[in-house]
Amino acid sequence: MSNYGKLIGAGLGWALGGPIGAIIGFVAGTFLDNSKVITTYSYDQEMPHQTTGRGDFAISLLVLSAAVMKADGVVLKSELEFAKKFFIRQFGVEKTKELMHIFKEILQKNIPLSEVCIQIRNNMQYSLRLQLIHYLFGIAGADGKIIQNEVKILNEISNFLGIGTHDFQSICAMFISNTESHYKILEIEKTVSDEEVKKAYRRMAIIHHPDKVSHLGEEFQKAAKEKFQKVQDAYDKIKKERGMN
Repeated sequence: MSNYGKLIGAGLGWALGGPIGAIIGFVAGTFLDNSKVITTYSYDQEMPHQTTGRGDFAISLLVLSAAVMKADGVVLKSELEFAKKFFIRQFGVEKTKELMHIFKEILQKNIPLSEVCIQIRNNMQYSLRLQLIHYLFGIAGADGKIIQNEVKILNEISNFLGIGTHDFQSICAMFISNTESHYKILEIEKTVSDEEVKKAYRRMAIIHHPDKVSHLGEEFQKAAKEKFQKVQDAYDKIKKERGMN
């Protein structure tokens, strides 16, 4: 099996079946010396339930990154560079070179977005799906702005992934600032009591704690820590605004 085969093989897991398996099969047909191992799986083949691993998460990132990049009809260099730097920090230079070759092939593939997201939702725990959305917002904002078409596709992905509306709005507020962003990050209204602010902060701190993605590696933990810090910053600014202890 070629280097590409080893790289994909390390991240197959539950992704062998379903629409993600079909996309991987397409890439495998291009790159693998022994692609029959993968292409024997079909859309309808039932896969045994497995715990999501680092490789499964990486494959999901590639597939959904392609969907977001193509949302406005143009794949920007800044978006590709964002993804490349992310993967270099996570996987190293050599594996990232291989990943980027694979990614170029995925970008040529039509992404059955709802089917892909449903497969991810059925096999990936909620905290990791939140990390997916956070990463994808980073892709969308890589050129310094997030346009409406990008917000729309991100919202669609979020819905397909089973992400709650308040959780999506919270992550969105971390990237698109407005006068109510701090409250949106904590998923509350400006009219709530101080006690409700404290309760909301404690709840969000638990949801976004970096320990929930500790098994995925340093880069994913870093992203989780950044998100956790935004929750902390929002809480601190609300406390200062209200004169809370």
